[in-house]
Amino acid sequence: MKKYNVKNSVINTGKNNKGFIALLLVLVGAATVSSIVPPLIMKQLIDYNFTLKTDDKLIFTAVIYILVIFASGALNFLKEAVLTVLGQNITKDIRLLMVEKLERISASYYSKNESGQTASRLINDVDAVSSMFTSGIAGMAIDLFKIIGVLISVFYLSRGLGIITIVLLPAIYFLTRFFQKRMLGAQVENRKQVGEVNNHIAESFKNIFMIKSFSKEDYMEDKYVSILENNYDTLEKVNFYDSIFSPIIRIIRAAVIAFIAVMSSKELHYLGISVGMAAASIDLISSLFSPVENLGMELQSIQKSLSGVKRVDEFLREEEDIKEDINEYELDLTSIDIRFNNVSFAYEKGKEVLKNINIQVNPCEKVTFTGRTGVGKSTLFKLVVGLLKPTEGNITINGTDVFQIPNKDKRKIFGYVEQNFHMIKGTVADQVSLGDKDIHTDNIKHALRMVGLLEYVEGFENGCDTFVKNDNIFSQGQKQLLSIARALVNNPPILILDEITANLDQVTEEKIVSVLEKAGENRTILTISHRLSSMAAADKIVILENGRVKNYGTPEMLLKNDEWYKNHIKLENLTWT
Repeated sequence: MKKYNVKNSVINTGKNNKGFIALLLVLVGAATVSSIVPPLIMKQLIDYNFTLKTDDKLIFTAVIYILVIFASGALNFLKEAVLTVLGQNITKDIRLLMVEKLERISASYYSKNESGQTASRLINDVDAVSSMFTSGIAGMAIDLFKIIGVLISVFYLSRGLGIITIVLLPAIYFLTRFFQKRMLGAQVENRKQVGEVNNHIAESFKNIFMIKSFSKEDYMEDKYVSILENNYDTLEKVNFYDSIFSPIIRIIRAAVIAFIAVMSSKELHYLGISVGMAAASIDLISSLFSPVENLGMELQSIQKSLSGVKRVDEFLREEEDIKEDINEYELDLTSIDIRFNNVSFAYEKGKEVLKNINIQVNPCEKVTFTGRTGVGKSTLFKLVVGLLKPTEGNITINGTDVFQIPNKDKRKIFGYVEQNFHMIKGTVADQVSLGDKDIHTDNIKHALRMVGLLEYVEGFENGCDTFVKNDNIFSQGQKQLLSIARALVNNPPILILDEITANLDQVTEEKIVSVLEKAGENRTILTISHRLSSMAAADKIVILENGRVKNYGTPEMLLKNDEWYKNHIKLENLTWT
């Protein structure tokens, strides 16, 4: 498996954007020079045109001063524009790399990680990585150039002022970091509290009927007040540090300016510099505060972004599904033979979910898998359709390993119906075809007709082309029928049914079972079920226990020799009665 990481991705982005990087370096150099030239021109204006009261080249010098100021602004604008483009390219390349990884990543990853965590890595963590290189490392390099340029200029004007500036730099930096660390801590805590507030509001709206039914309004209000008070306290800390930091920096800047003015006055004249030099020095030293403050923020940004780099790299190192290159394989879809060959599976090493499963499913056979909750039935079905790879053994269809079958071909082989129907954004036809352009309207209508929904759908204003704004236009039972239509639209030879009647009433279940009996003609059907009504149509039943096949046979055979199955049937009859 080829190794990918953020470092290599950024290097590749740099190689692909050499022109932008070269332009950025030129702009940084030009912007640095243009930012320190105005104070030097100011010295010239004061010393020669104002102090000596000569008009020689006054207009020319003033125009140059204005042009340099304008050029400095333009160069900084271009520099930020180039940085933004580079940052977006880094973001795009890393996200493309992660999306490509998603296509290869093992399905077991999604069993161990919530979808929100993956989305956070693709969005927040990648943004943090981009920020580290644009606002962090690149910004730090730019600010260091500015500081070096200012120091050289100040030393050029006066060695004494240069020494004062060098002494001043650490003091400004450490003061800035002192406040920034505390501001960051307060901001992080405040973000947590804001999350608590938002979560409480969402929770209240989501459970409003339960809150009112149990008369828990006061409890929720007290809890909300407590969260708001905590949020207020953290916000006060943020505001305190934010409000006190800026005045302190301004006082220090004013004190430095006053010190230079006094030390270069006629009375003291300790620094031995002219009025123009003093003015230029004050301007240059004042401009030091901004990049020094930025350095602290940039270090902070890099520290925060490193966690994003780590999380993205962890994702890029996730295990992948390695599939052999099957150029050609033959499946006689009219006669399907499924074999489970010593199949074992574990999500985590040493914790097997399934152990040594050996089953043969003959063509057009209906097989129901049952057993207590948590015995591995749904995991077994994910193995059947090739979403997961067995830890040991394999599952074959007519001798071909299902895991090696390309994903694009699987929908022609398997029709998978889950417990819950997942709507997508689009029309009714899109709900069935999932946007597959190879599936024609006639196929969609045929699938809807098979499940008994065509007449209902054609009653909509635009029929199959009706846009589904919300799922309230279908009842729970109709959604399950729509799910079956989605599975049947490609006319697959194998239907996989994962306990699809679990949340339905008896009348709706009987209707769906009737639809499945009609749809199951000339098809192999594998189903998970706990109910007799669904099991009754099965040719064979597989009872799983502790990840193993406990018993396997026809319903009549199991009624004679399996106590668990007999008790299950009795209990279900009592429930329906």
